[in-house]
Amino acid sequence: MPVRHGYDRDLGGYPGGSGTKASASNAKGPKGKKSTAKIGEVLHGEASYYGPGLEGNLTANGETFDPSEMTCAHKSLPFNTYLRVTRDDTGESVVVRVNDRGPYAKGRILDLSAAAGKKIGLDKVGHATVTAEVIEK
Repeated sequence: MPVRHGYDRDLGGYPGGSGTKASASNAKGPKGKKSTAKIGEVLHGEASYYGPGLEGNLTANGETFDPSEMTCAHKSLPFNTYLRVTRDDTGESVVVRVNDRGPYAKGRILDLSAAAGKKIGLDKVGHATVTAEVIEK
């Protein structure tokens, strides 16, 4: 059974959540503080990709998930924040928009859509160390 991200129609809510949607204005970061993003802010850590079997599910911001779009999941960055994600070992990069919450795998900072993951070669390795820079919010 695939890991579910975003809105789960069967459960009637979001994984680990209260069943209510978050938005850019009410997104909460760690310890319930309002989430913000500053242009130029840099994140560093492991990224993976998701999407196979999830097409058509709703993302945390209410959009229909399309694995062919350049999107990603982050635990607290405001929705519609744009990131330039660069693989540290190859230099390959992709620009993505935050539209979902996650990742739920321990130690990961981003889950990229299948198309975004493929663009930087994650389809071949599963996950990799990346640097993500906020380029637009």
